[in-house]
Amino acid sequence: MSKREKDLWQGIDGRGRNALSSRNYRVESFAQELSERGVDASELTAVDRNKREIKDGWIPGVEIFARKIHPQRHRGSFGEFVRRDEGILAQIGFWPKQWSSARMFAQTAKGFHVHPPSIPDNATAADWLRRVFVDEPDNYSLRCYDDEQWDVMFVLQGRVEMILCDVRAGFARRVMRFFVDGDNHRSSNNIGIVIPPGVAHAIRAEGSEDVIMVYGTSTTFHPEFEGRIASEIETSELPESWQKFLSL
Repeated sequence: MSKREKDLWQGIDGRGRNALSSRNYRVESFAQELSERGVDASELTAVDRNKREIKDGWIPGVEIFARKIHPQRHRGSFGEFVRRDEGILAQIGFWPKQWSSARMFAQTAKGFHVHPPSIPDNATAADWLRRVFVDEPDNYSLRCYDDEQWDVMFVLQGRVEMILCDVRAGFARRVMRFFVDGDNHRSSNNIGIVIPPGVAHAIRAEGSEDVIMVYGTSTTFHPEFEGRIASEIETSELPESWQKFLSL
């Protein structure tokens, strides 16, 4: 360390120096960046998923695919979601039974929730899931789309940080954090995301605008399919004085 570096904070008093910390700008491995700080979604559509480093960080069954948003001058834009007989959804044999929309106000978040995988009666959970997603990942006929909720998600407006966490029985705990742009922000971060059951997911609105999403599910809505994990961020408590008044 040079004398300049040693004396850098000499003009700050002792209490201030003791409180100092430095932000870490060092670039880690791809898997570390993906799980800890997050990456642009465009990086995930461009990577070679056969590379060992990518495999180590990727959650099995998650699909991320690029979308193109076409500008329509003086009017707005046009963007396709997905075609039933082409692309990723056609490849994996998943076509939603229900389409829904969601709006998130600026500076809000959806806490973690997860959908339960369907396990056959004659199989153990860890063995079955390993067969479906690790041993025979391209045998899409094993997937129980009719009995478990798979999601495919699109962001139409705003920007979000999405966090996925694998909590399936017998699987390593992998985390994927990435940033997605809505259609009103044309970029290489305009993507679609397929999330399998057993992968917990949370979303944070980025910036100062509301977020509008559209998502398709492999089953129609079943409240019992939605397991909440660490979702307190969604709970807005009444002021204490209000609660006291209401309890009188």
